[in-house]
Amino acid sequence: MAARHRRRTTAAALAAVAALTAVGASAGCDAVNKAIDCVQTADAIADSVTDLQQAVENAANDPTQTGASLDSIEKNLDKIGDTTDNVDVNKAVDDLRKAVTNVREAVRNGDDTPDVGPVTNAAGELTKVCTS
Repeated sequence: MAARHRRRTTAAALAAVAALTAVGASAGCDAVNKAIDCVQTADAIADSVTDLQQAVENAANDPTQTGASLDSIEKNLDKIGDTTDNVDVNKAVDDLRKAVTNVREAVRNGDDTPDVGPVTNAAGELTKVCTS
């Protein structure tokens, strides 16, 4: 399942890169580079979300993996936040950060299997705004 998700995300990223390259002359190289960074980082976040889902499923075996996956998502969110001034991207980053915080809080409060659905949904929205 992760491979299928990764191929779909990569295909979306390549389509976005092709579209951005086509408009690159009028939008400027800096805007194209920022958009490409957004797509690449959104792809990395999608991988981290997949890792998070697996970590939550295997929490009984290794509870530290959930925290490590959340850390990875947050690190990539910081990266996107530093490379864009797009309002929609920033809102998606904020929504994903809030969802990650909620999962982290649930784990801190003893929930071994927190609901990661909001993280998955917010990551999907981020990918959508990065590729549109």
